[in-house]
Amino acid sequence: MNIRPVSDLRNKFPEIENLVLKEDEAVYLTKNGYGSMVVMSIDKYSQMVDENEAIEKHFNNQNIDELLEQSEKEIKNPNTKYYSTKDVTEIVGRILNAKK
Repeated sequence: MNIRPVSDLRNKFPEIENLVLKEDEAVYLTKNGYGSMVVMSIDKYSQMVDENEAIEKHFNNQNIDELLEQSEKEIKNPNTKYYSTKDVTEIVGRILNAKK
């Protein structure tokens, strides 16, 4: 995670631009020690918006009560596999890296 003071946006713009465009990193800017904003490429932002819309569309097409019922059944099922935070982080990382 690349965290910079907001003053770097003015003073070190080429460096931040390189991180955002060439390294495909988001840069987190702080003001007075607190998070202020995130700078990312338009392509990365568009991808995030598209993914978010797809997720919203998926869940809007399903009945919340059905989802809750399904979750309760899975919780009660002794064969349900649970994942640690570490496991989930690794799985999501592999999925995201495969999309690049």
